Amino acid sequence: MMRKTILTILLAAATMAAGAKSWLADVEYTARLGYSIGGTTPVGMPATIRSLNHYTPKANLALGVDAHKRLTSLQGVLTGAPQWGILAGLHYERKAMEVDATVKNYSMMMTKGGDEIEGYYTGNLVTECDEWVLTIPVLATLSLGEKVMLKCGPYLSYVASRAFEGYVYDGYLRRVTPTGEKIEMGNTDDTRGTFDFSGEMRRLQAGLDLGADWQIGSRWGAFADLKWGLSGIHRSSFKTIEQTLYPIYGTLGVTYKLK
Repeated sequence: MMRKTILTILLAAATMAAGAKSWLADVEYTARLGYSIGGTTPVGMPATIRSLNHYTPKANLALGVDAHKRLTSLQGVLTGAPQWGILAGLHYERKAMEVDATVKNYSMMMTKGGDEIEGYYTGNLVTECDEWVLTIPVLATLSLGEKVMLKCGPYLSYVASRAFEGYVYDGYLRRVTPTGEKIEMGNTDDTRGTFDFSGEMRRLQAGLDLGADWQIGSRWGAFADLKWGLSGIHRSSFKTIEQTLYPIYGTLGVTYKLK
């Protein structure tokens, strides 16, 4: 009885392995290299942010490898019929920017002269956000002929490196309440306030990925993607900044078909 059970299990495992090998036989593998531009921002500009004075993108490179499985035969694509598929990948991306904004009665915590102060700030605010993330997208694909593939689906990111810091200048902070003690902020290193909320950032982020690939030649192609974060970059328990900030970045780049 035991021998029959073991043989049945081995036979089932062999059958599953053969089926998996057959299913993976026509999987396409693609490498991609891109540059991203965007920002970490609230959705909808709050009244406390009066203007954006300056925006500086960083060297936001995106590297990745994708596996794409067509769920119907290639013949459908060759005849021009739309064809569904599934794509999964592993991407290493940088999402970084620096922004200078003018704010009014903006809830903040900062350090000045070695003292930590909290309240409502009015003046100029410089913020730098820098994340290196490892992202796994799992996307549905729709191939329109041989050259164009649309894709959409969720992604999950692990934040390997993170920074959210900056300073305030040429303004003042009202301690604790909007009418509290007024603390002036200058524009030199020893008269302005600084902040660093890097330790309050999430390690895991999730969002949606929407994009398209264009096949230019037998191997080379181009792509455009939009990754829209659905989880804020800070932990839900972090209340110092009143708005939830989401990473929203678009990427343009090239692809190379490995198989």
